[in-house]
Amino acid sequence: MARAEIAARTLRTDRWWLPPLTTFVGLLLISIYAAFRTFQGDYYWVDQYHYLTPMYSPCLTEECVPAASHFGQWFPALPGFLTPPVIIIPFLLGFRITCYYYRKAYYRAAWASPPACAVAEPHSKYTGETRFPLIAQNLHRYFFYAASILLLINIYDAVLAFGTGVGLGNIILLVNVALLGAYTLSCHSCRHIAGGRLKHFSKHPVRYWMWTQISKLNNRHMLLAWASLIFVCLTDLYVALVASGTISDLRFIN
Repeated sequence: MARAEIAARTLRTDRWWLPPLTTFVGLLLISIYAAFRTFQGDYYWVDQYHYLTPMYSPCLTEECVPAASHFGQWFPALPGFLTPPVIIIPFLLGFRITCYYYRKAYYRAAWASPPACAVAEPHSKYTGETRFPLIAQNLHRYFFYAASILLLINIYDAVLAFGTGVGLGNIILLVNVALLGAYTLSCHSCRHIAGGRLKHFSKHPVRYWMWTQISKLNNRHMLLAWASLIFVCLTDLYVALVASGTISDLRFIN
């Protein structure tokens, strides 16, 4: 039986356009903030308390504040308007862009492909992720490996900051790495690595346990994707405000 021809784009009467619109605005605002901070090239390190914003970690170029270069300065000063984060952003952005949840989010919000369930999309042709550039989505697992390394570096930064005492900034840095860790572990690639190719769970009890725990996180992947993304920006904003002298860090133990 052929599908009935319907002239209307959709028969939905609810506000189906609100979720993709909210997603689009949210991603746009975060992108603007991240771009501004990336190319600002300042207020990323608080020397007094050893706070390093995750947006500049690791700081690997010669224009980095020496104390903020926890792993050395591997690269010369970057030319023109380029700043240290441009070295790590491709990996972080690649991990987020190729993430299964974010694909759904920006496919709907930015490309209207489709904008919502039971709503026709404006595109006349569908090729999926079989052609350039979308075929690059298959690199997600490799971006997961890179993001995992950067997560370990962020954890190191957060722990190192406790060497000067305990302040609100320390708590914020810890919450940030906790959310980043939960988001990274909830990744579909991480779940597949843990147990996706096992044929007999009973023969691999440890990997099966890991798979079940990651699956629980995976059920909250969308929530963790947004929470971690927003909190990275809030963490960066707090470090920037303290570094610029706009606010003072609330200290608990000196």
